[in-house]
Amino acid sequence: MHHKKLEDVFKELETDENGLTEKEAEARLKKYGLNEIQQLKKISPIKIFINQFNNIVIYILIFALAVSIFLNETIDAIVIGVIVIVNAIIGFIQEYRAEKAIEALKKLAGLRATVRREGKEKEIDAKLLVPGDIVKLETGDKIPADCRLIDVTELQTQEATLTGESTPIKKEISVLAEKTPLADRLNMTFSGTIITNGKAHAVITATGMQTEIGKIATLIEEIKPDLTPLQKKLNTLGKKLGIVVIIISIIVFLTQLFKNPAVLGYLTSFQFLEFLKGSREIFLTAIALAVAAIPEGLPVVVTVGLAIGIKRMVKRNALNRRLPSVETLGSTTVICTDKTGTLTKNEMTVTKIYANGKIIDVTGSGYDTEGEFLSNNKKVNLDELKLLLKIGALNNDASFDKENVIGDPTEAALLVSAAKSGVDYGQLRKKHARKHEIPFTSERKIMTTIHDMDGDVAYVKGAPEVVLKLCNSIYVNGAVRELKENEKKNILQTNADFAGNALRVLGFAFKAVTDESRAEKNLTFVGLQAMIDPPREEVKEAIEKCKKAGIKIVVITGDHEETAKAIAKEIGIEGISITGSHLEKMSQEELDKEVEDIVLYARVNPEHKIKIVNALKKKGHVVAMTGDGVNDAPALKKADIGIAMGITGTDVAKEASDTILLDDNFASIVNAVEEGRGVYGNIRKYFSYLISGNIGEVFIIFLSIMFGWPAALTATQILLINLVTDGLPAVALSSDPYEPNAMSRKPRNQKDPIYKDLQPFIIYYPSALIIAALSVFYYFNFIKGNLIQAQTATFLTVAMFELYQAFACRSTIYPAIKVGLFKNKWLILAVLSSFALIITSIFIPSFGSYLDMVPITFMEFIAIVALSSIGAVIIEISKHLKSRNEQLEY
Repeated sequence: MHHKKLEDVFKELETDENGLTEKEAEARLKKYGLNEIQQLKKISPIKIFINQFNNIVIYILIFALAVSIFLNETIDAIVIGVIVIVNAIIGFIQEYRAEKAIEALKKLAGLRATVRREGKEKEIDAKLLVPGDIVKLETGDKIPADCRLIDVTELQTQEATLTGESTPIKKEISVLAEKTPLADRLNMTFSGTIITNGKAHAVITATGMQTEIGKIATLIEEIKPDLTPLQKKLNTLGKKLGIVVIIISIIVFLTQLFKNPAVLGYLTSFQFLEFLKGSREIFLTAIALAVAAIPEGLPVVVTVGLAIGIKRMVKRNALNRRLPSVETLGSTTVICTDKTGTLTKNEMTVTKIYANGKIIDVTGSGYDTEGEFLSNNKKVNLDELKLLLKIGALNNDASFDKENVIGDPTEAALLVSAAKSGVDYGQLRKKHARKHEIPFTSERKIMTTIHDMDGDVAYVKGAPEVVLKLCNSIYVNGAVRELKENEKKNILQTNADFAGNALRVLGFAFKAVTDESRAEKNLTFVGLQAMIDPPREEVKEAIEKCKKAGIKIVVITGDHEETAKAIAKEIGIEGISITGSHLEKMSQEELDKEVEDIVLYARVNPEHKIKIVNALKKKGHVVAMTGDGVNDAPALKKADIGIAMGITGTDVAKEASDTILLDDNFASIVNAVEEGRGVYGNIRKYFSYLISGNIGEVFIIFLSIMFGWPAALTATQILLINLVTDGLPAVALSSDPYEPNAMSRKPRNQKDPIYKDLQPFIIYYPSALIIAALSVFYYFNFIKGNLIQAQTATFLTVAMFELYQAFACRSTIYPAIKVGLFKNKWLILAVLSSFALIITSIFIPSFGSYLDMVPITFMEFIAIVALSSIGAVIIEISKHLKSRNEQLEY
């Protein structure tokens, strides 16, 4: 398409500058399919299931299974086989859920595009675009499809992802030779590349797999399910535990072996088959001990917990693009937030105008075009405001109708104020077409457009102090005269007064142009328009929640200092404020000293944000930073959590971010932090439950062997505990309701180990379990003289300890009675199922015999069930005393 004239391109694609009709777009979507790169690697349930067998624990069990089959121990082989399969099924369910959640996340994070259909612009999901659609492209956008450019304004694109060219490419609309190489097709833009400057309209020539990037099947992965920092820590912890347990298992095996000279004799006389038969139970006990003690499920449960957290966050308007960001959010200590649209509603309404030396009130609100212009409660002659309102409507990229607004809300407010005077911005733009533009940037703080007004005229709008610096004359009552110094001071004071009342102010100027390179020099000042952007109702409560949670709020805005201070004070943020110019003069060392006391940075540029982030991180803070522009991307990457705006944010900002706010609302950031804390709390619950039981089981076997006793539990019993009383409740705990009052506690230190403050679970509880289990074993084995009963009773003791502890683990902070013992229906179901299996295995001999169980008396059963509650009671007493001593609120 690059070698054809535009009219021929339109003809071939059967479209025009008004775009397609909705009916035609729908028909083409059926013909060409969705505008997306096909996923090359789909989730394979079979592969996920097979992967469940790919870990050291399962290898050990499979080896034990092979030995049992070789020795014709059918029952043992069946029990081990069932345990391996059930373990794989549980792991598969959890991992498949996590993969599905990540896949859904990719879909949620899809691109949006502004398309013109039937002459009207609207925003749609980029995957619904079709060849022939007319799209609007602006700075920061990720180009959604391959396009032929129709018109351009200073357009530059970054095409490194496609061509390898690292510098931005300046685009044009001229027709090119047919054999022009891809990298030199300056009248085309390509899917997946980024607009670094300017704007354009373009017609889509190819979508989906027919685009250049689709042809080479480049899969752009928005999210990679890498191991999170927490998963890495748990993997390391698991490996260390594994080494310790394997050493203990070897000690147990050798100790039992040396206690049995006959079996040892088979080995010394090279009778290997007899040795295998004789050492079978010893060998299986050692293996079972290793299997029971290694927490192989921890990393998967972390993934599930984080994935559940992501789904919950989406419901609260925060989309996390990466799993690790969920856990990092929970430890955030500082939130650096923009003001406009995040703390405020971003529903601008012009309420004050300064023109012809007087202040004028504008009535009406929102995007309603009904309103009046009043001075001292008297209507103003609209001719006095004609030029000011015309500049606001022409130097403007927004559009609106009764249904929606396309573009910046500030610019939409200017269209509304013009419409209140009877100006039809659509007709005005047709009559005085834009010939050239110098785009707004956060560094320049102004925007200039040049129009044909019976001769070229430049219209300028932007920050009042910047516009005034460029002016040497003023427009008053239809005449232009010299701008005096005292008038400048008066205008700046009016600007400060407006800003002090939380109004956002823009200055307007013009100039007849003969040389476009001097379009922004020696301007004529026309006036000010000031608009209100009120705080969101829910923000004040969110700020209070942050204060209670020990999270500092820092406002970083490009707005006027007085405006920002007024809004900050209204929502409960008070403290030192500085401007970008002051910040510019400060060295990094000076900022490092003062950064803890500063709560507001006004009139800042995006590059200042990196300086602020660096200073905060040096103080040990975990920093969340918001941003929406192209130039915000470095700061978003530098912060621990980069948060992009989902509505006003550029695609570049979104790609650099960890989290996207779907509603651009500060309260959603606070909700995300709360969810992050909740997810981490649930992972600690699971960890506490699994590790405490594992520690107890290992030492029960180890000590019973070291005391010279028979093993307190058989291999089958250990595996049964690992599968049933550990496995089922642990899965239920991974989806437990979050700990209450997550936002009433100080942020956790990221360097703290996961087991910090878990002494009741990893010291007190295992100690009680070991003492109780060995006491029960001693009674049944040495006093009653029945080894099998002793092992059955020990199994019952360990199993019941674990089931009671499952409820105690519903909170690692508060007594379980306060968080609600029975709020997790899945946990109740898991505990009841496990308990039913325990009763069946003990009291139905035909079933229990396969599991090395024999009946005990009913009274003995009741006594052990009652005794086993002591572990959970110790945990609960410890939590009660700690929460009382630390005066934790509930």
